[in-house]
Amino acid sequence: MSDQLEMPGMPKRLFSCTPSKLATFADCPRRYRFAYLTRPSPPKGPPWAHNTVGSAVHAALRSWWELPVEKRTPAAARQLLYSGWSRAGFRDDEQAAQWRARAAAWITDYVAELDPTDEPAGTERTVGATTEALALSGRVDRIDRRGDELVVVDYKTGRVPSTEDEARGSPALALYVLGVRRTLRRPCTRVELHHLPSGTVAAFEHTDRSLANHVRRAEDIAADIGTATEALAAGADADEAFPPVPGQQCSWCDFRSSCPTGQAAAPARETWSFLPTEPVTAPAE
Repeated sequence: MSDQLEMPGMPKRLFSCTPSKLATFADCPRRYRFAYLTRPSPPKGPPWAHNTVGSAVHAALRSWWELPVEKRTPAAARQLLYSGWSRAGFRDDEQAAQWRARAAAWITDYVAELDPTDEPAGTERTVGATTEALALSGRVDRIDRRGDELVVVDYKTGRVPSTEDEARGSPALALYVLGVRRTLRRPCTRVELHHLPSGTVAAFEHTDRSLANHVRRAEDIAADIGTATEALAAGADADEAFPPVPGQQCSWCDFRSSCPTGQAAAPARETWSFLPTEPVTAPAE
């Protein structure tokens, strides 16, 4: 609650947040309360297999860039993927092994197209920026140097290839651009979604206007969080201040076991149900 409160006569305190924190409230205020306000936080559900895949790929790519240049080979990337693999969320050992092989193929093909000597400006780099109302921070998968400018690169491992609309509409990527500008003091407008399963890249060049639109929406969400938090502190019912937003997303909510509304809204999904049943391929041109 201290993020939203200020003393009379004192400068306005900025709301400290990450893109994930804002997105959680926008999706479901009750889930935000469980994740960020309720202490101890309610127990979370089991891990999801698709998150295990994404985490393993991200970790392997981060470690690959940390290797000496001469050791940055496709074989090294594959080995890093193997060594960091987890079976969490999969149906059984056979399914986990199948997906380990598939993810290893993705990462091997991906790094084969990279120049190992083209040192990024950052990998898994935390950046931050402030607006009139927000103190933003976030961690960028990779920050590339392209001439005099920096580029925000985000790795994706989901079911379908990323699109330009996704790159343009992502609040997180827009806020990362602001963070890169502020933290690294270099021009940055371009964001890229690198979809490893299909080998495709979706990109967007931000303008001052597009960034301002994202900032405005972020500040609106933060204002709503502040209003709800103040109401809760003043004695309002928690479910009125932070109401649930039931829907299909309740099938995979981390806090499903603590939310009767969510349990009634949709049946639980198997933890491996978001893995694609067939290999993802690039769309035909």
